Amino acid sequence: MNDVASPSLPAGHDIAQVLKQHQIVPTAQRQQIAAQLLCKHQHVSADQLYHQLYQQGTQVSKATVYNTLGLFVEKGLLREICIDSSRSYYDSNTSPHHHIFNEDTGELIDISEAVLQGLDQSQLPSQTRTEQVELLIRVRNS
Repeated sequence: MNDVASPSLPAGHDIAQVLKQHQIVPTAQRQQIAAQLLCKHQHVSADQLYHQLYQQGTQVSKATVYNTLGLFVEKGLLREICIDSSRSYYDSNTSPHHHIFNEDTGELIDISEAVLQGLDQSQLPSQTRTEQVELLIRVRNS
């Protein structure tokens, strides 16, 4: 998990209100999950989140964690970063940016979208435009 300086949800914000603004019914469990996820920019897997909640004494099933993460992604509160067919991380930083994934450590690091400035878009098929670019750079320790 990688944390960056600025929080996703500024201090003093009402989590229930944030969920409502994203057309999410603010159940108690969704609020607990949102509080854990949105307190800071972070990358977390569903299992990591489940264990964090469990360690805090929050009663929530793995199914609820997975379903809530899917809902939060659908509604724009989180980004899902698919590492491979069996592994995803959830990113509380929804602003445009890219990632470096360390295959040896499992660490996921944010990098600026500026790394793609100057991208040659002349290679795109005619009558198309770039909708979104998501770059995942995979590295290994040397």
